[in-house]
Amino acid sequence: MNKKFYFLTAICLFLAGFSAQAQGQLKFEKETHDFGTIAEGVQASYEFVVKNVGDKPLVISHVQPSCGCTTPDWTKDPIMPGKTGVIKAMYNSTGRPGPFHKSISITSNAATPHAVIFIKGEVGPQDLKTSYTPEQKANSPRLAVGTTSHSFGKLEKGQKAVAKFTIKNTGRQDLVVQGVKANCNCVTYKVSQPSLKPGQQATLELTYVPSMLKEQNEVVTIVSNDIVMPDLKLTLKATVVESLAQKNMLREGNQPTPFR
Repeated sequence: MNKKFYFLTAICLFLAGFSAQAQGQLKFEKETHDFGTIAEGVQASYEFVVKNVGDKPLVISHVQPSCGCTTPDWTKDPIMPGKTGVIKAMYNSTGRPGPFHKSISITSNAATPHAVIFIKGEVGPQDLKTSYTPEQKANSPRLAVGTTSHSFGKLEKGQKAVAKFTIKNTGRQDLVVQGVKANCNCVTYKVSQPSLKPGQQATLELTYVPSMLKEQNEVVTIVSNDIVMPDLKLTLKATVVESLAQKNMLREGNQPTPFR
C-alpha cells in the first residue's frame, strides 16, 4: 500500500513539475534600442521583436512605459511556441531636448511574467544638420518614394484615415525610417519592414486624424538615416467637414435631406 502511495505521489510531483515548466517564455532580439541623435519634433519609433521560446502560447497582457512621452503598441494575439511578435515603442521628442533613457515594462503569462526593455537617444535642435564627406554620402542609404502626396478627398473632422506609400532603399547601406514630423501632431506612422536592405521595398502607412475644418495640406517629414535626404517630405491633402452623420439628420420641411 505504501509503495503504491509513494508511486502515485512521485507521478503527481513529476506531472506538476512538467506543468510548471510548460509555459511560454519571452526572448527579445535586443532589450535596448539606441535612436542616436534625432531632431526635436520627430516621433521616433522602433519595433522590438520578441520570440516565444517556451512550449505554451504566450499572451502579452500589458505594456507600460515609464513616461507619457512614450506610446506603446504590441501584438495582442497569443504568440505560439516558436513564433514571434512585436512591441512597438514610439517616442515623441517635441519639447524634450537633450538625452533620454526610458524603460518599458511588459506583463505576460510567461514563466517570468515581468520583463523590461529600454529606448534611449538624444534630442538635438529642430534644424539638426551634420557634415559628411562625398564618400559617406555615396555609401549612404537612400530613401525613395513613388509619389510624394496623397489626397483623401472628403474626411470628417476626427475621422481616422490611412495613406499608404511604397518606399525603396536605393542606397548602399541598410535604410531605417526613424520617425515622422508634422506641425499638426495629427499623423502617426507604421512601416511594414523597419529596416530595408539595398534594393528592398516596404509600405509606409501614415495615419491621419484631422482636427481642423476646410482644405488641409499637411506636410509630413519622414526622418531616416539617409544622410543625403534625411527629411523627405510628403503631403496629405483633405477637405475636412463636420460629421456627415449629423448632416444626414438635418431636415428640410417634413422630409429628411441627405448630406450634399
